Amino acid sequence: MPEGHSIHRLARQFGDVFVGRRLSVSSPQGRFAQGAALLDGRVLEAASAHGKQLFLQFGGGLVLRVHLGLYGAWEFGGDATFRGASSIGAPRRVGERELADDGARQPSAAPPPPRGAVRARLVSENGWADLRGASACVVETAEEAAAVRARLGPDPLARAAAGEQQASDGADAAEFARRLTRRRAPVARLLMDQEVVAGIGNVYRAELLFRARLDPFTPGTALGTERALALWEDAAAAMAEGVRDGRIVTTGPQFWIGGSGSLPGPEDAHYVYRRHGMPCRVCGTAVTMAAEAGRKLYWCTGCQAPDGTRGAI
Repeated sequence: MPEGHSIHRLARQFGDVFVGRRLSVSSPQGRFAQGAALLDGRVLEAASAHGKQLFLQFGGGLVLRVHLGLYGAWEFGGDATFRGASSIGAPRRVGERELADDGARQPSAAPPPPRGAVRARLVSENGWADLRGASACVVETAEEAAAVRARLGPDPLARAAAGEQQASDGADAAEFARRLTRRRAPVARLLMDQEVVAGIGNVYRAELLFRARLDPFTPGTALGTERALALWEDAAAAMAEGVRDGRIVTTGPQFWIGGSGSLPGPEDAHYVYRRHGMPCRVCGTAVTMAAEAGRKLYWCTGCQAPDGTRGAI
């Protein structure tokens, strides 16, 4: 499932190429026909993300809310003025990264004939966007969309999305610490709970816990505010790098083949994620895997010992 950094990149791309434009909206598949009719011909006024939810605000107080889920993806294209990735979302065929922008610029802004089950198609005079496979694609009032946001936990990327100067960031960090430390569930489960923190998925969960040297089965109530705030700060930093790079890289250049000249290949990008049975990059202990919160959890029993004897990276 695309994690929060991908959804923030989507919001940025919609902001760059569609905000301020009057859009034709349709549903080639037909499942979104009623919602498309409500939005067709309206101006896209703003695009934003909160966790894994994308909010496209149209004129007249209507919001298109999209949650990609496990299989959803946006495909983009347009003329020479179009800039951005050609595809963001699932499936990921090359590691975690999204497809590059080379295929997005076409001789014409006209979209191609729909391929597959296109749930929603948005078209401007310069480009187009096709949505497939999303778990949620609904038109809501501004009040309904705000209610969805209110049910979600704080988003570590909110500060970066607001230009690094969001006054509420300290409040967001404190709220995250409060939600995390008041519950007895394992921290690995809590990080996947979108009502505790919005945007963290399976990759960031495993990597953030490793970087903090936290046993994933530590109860939230045992963390303490200081460690919870440190986890928040690392999440904000790591996910902001994901927005910048278009992929999740949590290791340092010392672990990359070829060093710091360019981003690493998928095999060098993570400390523990999808490295079950392989030696830990730091201590050599075989990486462990188990099911937690319905997803595969990866961790190092040496670096992430329950006694917390190793310090954070």
